[in-house]
Amino acid sequence: LTAADVQIFLDGLIPMLLEHNDVAGAVVMIVKDGKVLYSHGYGFSDVKNKKPVSVDDTLFRPGSVSKLFTCTAVMQLVEQGKLDLDRDVNDYLDFKIPATYSQPVTLRRIMTHTTGFEEWGKDLFVPKADDLEPIQQVLPNYLPARVFAPGTMPAYSNYAMTIAGYIVQRVSGEKFEDYVANHIYKPLGMIHSTFVQPLPADLKPLMSEGYALASGGAKEFEFVNSAPAGSMSTSAGDIARFMMAHLQDGRYGDTEILKPETAELMHSRAFGPVSDLNGMALAFFQENQNGHTIVGHGGDTRYFHSHLHLILDSNVGVFISLNSAGRGDVDIRGTVFKKFLDRYFPPTPPLPGAIASAANDAKMVAGNYITSRRGDTGFIKMGAILNEVQFVAQPDGTIVATQIRGPNGAPRRYREIAPMVYRAEDGEAKLGFVKQNDGHYDIFTSGAASGFQQVPFTQSTAFVIFLRNFALIVLGLTIVFWPLGALIRWHYGRKLDASAAARRWPRWTRFVCIFDLAVVFGWTQYFNASTPMRTDKSLDALLTLLQITGWIGAIATIIVLVNVIRSWRSPNRWVLSKFGDVITLLGCVALIWFACACNFLQVGTRF
Repeated sequence: LTAADVQIFLDGLIPMLLEHNDVAGAVVMIVKDGKVLYSHGYGFSDVKNKKPVSVDDTLFRPGSVSKLFTCTAVMQLVEQGKLDLDRDVNDYLDFKIPATYSQPVTLRRIMTHTTGFEEWGKDLFVPKADDLEPIQQVLPNYLPARVFAPGTMPAYSNYAMTIAGYIVQRVSGEKFEDYVANHIYKPLGMIHSTFVQPLPADLKPLMSEGYALASGGAKEFEFVNSAPAGSMSTSAGDIARFMMAHLQDGRYGDTEILKPETAELMHSRAFGPVSDLNGMALAFFQENQNGHTIVGHGGDTRYFHSHLHLILDSNVGVFISLNSAGRGDVDIRGTVFKKFLDRYFPPTPPLPGAIASAANDAKMVAGNYITSRRGDTGFIKMGAILNEVQFVAQPDGTIVATQIRGPNGAPRRYREIAPMVYRAEDGEAKLGFVKQNDGHYDIFTSGAASGFQQVPFTQSTAFVIFLRNFALIVLGLTIVFWPLGALIRWHYGRKLDASAAARRWPRWTRFVCIFDLAVVFGWTQYFNASTPMRTDKSLDALLTLLQITGWIGAIATIIVLVNVIRSWRSPNRWVLSKFGDVITLLGCVALIWFACACNFLQVGTRF
């Protein structure tokens, strides 16, 4: 591990990855034993003007890596006796978190992502600086439901981490942004770092552009409405100082930002439901691999993607940040760090042989699982359902995760190495399965910031998509057959032999089908317009309209039911038409079922 060797290694790896994935620029910072070992900027911070990435003078948005700074601030106040990690956070707040469960929300649970809050989506990003709200307004206005008992199922939460930042603000008497600047940035000499949005005038010219694709043009600056969870802008040179301080027990040079015992506490395992898997430290993810003790944290905005790693037992820190989302074919951050570890900190332990019960266990855990990091009470639950992970048992006792891809792009295969503990055949990623009282399994992953819950087939992606597609096909055909039937009768010179009353209910049924499809089209337009940068109030009117019309469509299904009853009571109704009416009713019911499963009939603009 020398600067010369790292340069040759990374110069042969990173440019190729950036070009293949259409990423504009990246920065890499490696520190060792209190010094910068290697740092380099790759590509451009401004593609149009061919401005290269600079280690010290280009700012990146590290996203949730910001949380490490927020929690370092919390731990400073814990040191001073002003905060207690295990005290109910309601004691520090000026609003009330409802007592949904007997277990309180605490700072320790916030920093291990075990508060039990559902996912927060509304206004997490806002389009303009004028739309930003002070965190003292954000928190009571966007309070998500608590859907897991604290300390049980991990569920990563930006909202909870914003609470931590607000507590820092209230207890210290300083604005959160000012506290971090005064007590972390300034002592460490981090002159190119800020949580402030929009950027201060002296830092704005240094900000890298953000890109979806490097070939697609620069995007607007991203405004994060939960500053403590992810609004930081920083340079790799500044991050180096923060990494060295944490690697050296809270000290950088003559400056101490944390006491040694506090730094050690932050880096130590604090939560992990499966002992054989990496868990959570305080704010840091455990990332132990290749036999080394590693903690770290990733971070993503829409365009910037970063990761900070601390190899604690070797006093090495690695920071990687990209200024583009890229094509997504390769996880550049993960690939670079894994290859770095394998080169300088080998080897990956050999994969143990399968245990005797592997084949039977694989059959038991096979099924459909959805992430615990989800909206549970709003329509964004659809995202969790449609992005489930399905585990399929194989004849050799392994399981294959159909939606999780390994480095080779193929579905990842896992082998059971201990009772209900599985390891990927292509690396050290592990899964732990824990059986619940209802007979279903929960999955815990290395890092333990989120888990997965097994769901029955009726809540699986396949079934929910079947309901949606069946409903759309049936309703569409019902509408198409209306004029088609008229054309056929006209062609053969036949008249519809039915009274005005008998014709009325089929006509109303078709109007219901048209109405339902219009609502579906409206939701499609909403999702096309709604992006991470546009989950603000500008779409609330459309959202409210869709929710109201959705309820109208659901209630109007009564008309379709009445039509079926009248149809089967009519002696003159053709039997195939009667079955057609039943199928139309089933299509409407399927659409309602789909809407209920994905919470589209929820009323309210918070999600």
